Amino acid sequence: MFEFVLVLKGDPRGIQRLPDTFADFVAGDDRPGMLHLREHSCGYYRWIVDVIYDARGKMYLHIGWEKFARHHSLQAGFVLVFSYFGDRDMSVKVFDETRCRRNYHGDSAEEDSRVLFLRSEYRLACFWMFFLERTNRGTLASWIFQFG
Repeated sequence: MFEFVLVLKGDPRGIQRLPDTFADFVAGDDRPGMLHLREHSCGYYRWIVDVIYDARGKMYLHIGWEKFARHHSLQAGFVLVFSYFGDRDMSVKVFDETRCRRNYHGDSAEEDSRVLFLRSEYRLACFWMFFLERTNRGTLASWIFQFG
């Protein structure tokens, strides 16, 4: 497995350059012409994204990336963690501007409602962690201990 982080800058739906170390890593796989992306918590749906290379051997996500970016509402400043499992298979974890992970899928209707509730609670906790850090009021843990 090979993992790397990509911080989205500019237009997140435009082509995205992948790290050179990743391009070197997959060079042994005969430079793939496409990758199968999936959101980390969803093992079923895969997005086929074409990969292109420039004259210097730099690797970019191209056709198909815009659909993935639109579907996941990606924005500049989001952080993506890619995990490459070989055979063109990659998962992506998306972290938004609050540095909290976004989840997009559940496995069942019952899990969807449970995940929706937990996700809203989780995002609230992430908001407080972000707020406390930005306002120099300590961490969420110290705030909970102070105010119970």
